[in-house]
Amino acid sequence: MKSINKLLLLGISAFMPFVGLAQEQDSLDIKIGQMLMVGFGGTAIEANDPLLAEIEKGHVGGVLLFEKNIDSVDSYHRLKNLTFTMQQKATVPLFMAIDQEGGRVNRLKTKYGFPASVTAAYLGRLDNQDSTLYYAQTTAATLAGLGFNVNFAPILDLASNPENPIIAKVERSYSADPQMVAKHAAITIKAHTRQHVLTVGKHFPGHGSSKADTHKGMADVTNTWQENELEPYRLLIEQGLLHGVMSAHIVNQHLDTLGLPGTLSQTILEGILRQRLGYDGVVFSDDMQMHAITKYYGVEKALELGINAGLDVVIFSNNITASKDRNYEFLHSLLKKLVMEGKIKRERIDQSYRRITKLKKELY
Repeated sequence: MKSINKLLLLGISAFMPFVGLAQEQDSLDIKIGQMLMVGFGGTAIEANDPLLAEIEKGHVGGVLLFEKNIDSVDSYHRLKNLTFTMQQKATVPLFMAIDQEGGRVNRLKTKYGFPASVTAAYLGRLDNQDSTLYYAQTTAATLAGLGFNVNFAPILDLASNPENPIIAKVERSYSADPQMVAKHAAITIKAHTRQHVLTVGKHFPGHGSSKADTHKGMADVTNTWQENELEPYRLLIEQGLLHGVMSAHIVNQHLDTLGLPGTLSQTILEGILRQRLGYDGVVFSDDMQMHAITKYYGVEKALELGINAGLDVVIFSNNITASKDRNYEFLHSLLKKLVMEGKIKRERIDQSYRRITKLKKELY
């Protein structure tokens, strides 16, 4: 516990100079860096690893870990050491993130010695607030102890299409009823907040009616999406509970007549999420290396469209492709190039940086 407290104090002391400055005084390099969240390939990190160098310069603002980062031997302590080693190098405290929904999307499995989890669908069918609270508290406490401060959960998608291969069929949604989804999501969010773990609701504006998996290609919900898929977001925003939202790579031509996926759509992210629903928190992209993005837009165009659309943090998980967009320095330089060429305005970068630094300050 002493080592944890010492690290938190180090993180706060590193962060405070930035929150105390006028936003304009911080360098463009750091502002861009805070918008980048990346994956990492190993279960341990060496002192000379390029990622640590980028973290120390402030050129990476978040790291997303997966099951591949868990060592099968002494899993808890080695994973904790990995997250804390990265965090100690950070000029500005990192978003240290994981997808720990429970059930199918469950990185911290019992075979590694972590607590058992259940699916959102199970909790929705049970509809017992104490059960949802128990599993949420268990997850949040485990994540906090491991050094994570962001959980890409809960799922706010509705189980509106029972045959949806990526949501309903794998039991990731609480229910087809938006009120039920919002109720159990609120319990989950509050439990995480008490442990200083940010939750990120996903996937906006709704992935539940899709018939395809955006990991593999484009999913078009133009003829299946329903207005009530926005309802969990509206309810949680009204309660002041939603501080992180993840975009969906789905296409809905009724919402965006240009046919842009939600992640790249200003109409959806700025027009619907921010202006119509009143959300002013951080928007995280879904993985920018998913085929729904890479096959149709490529990394440079996707960055240009997505950040102009309203993304604050862009995620490159390094799980899907084997291209140069795995390179941390490449991603940072590419984003800076887009700003220097005027394809992304500095004001747009400043806007995201303000949201990110505000949220990181709240976490600490």
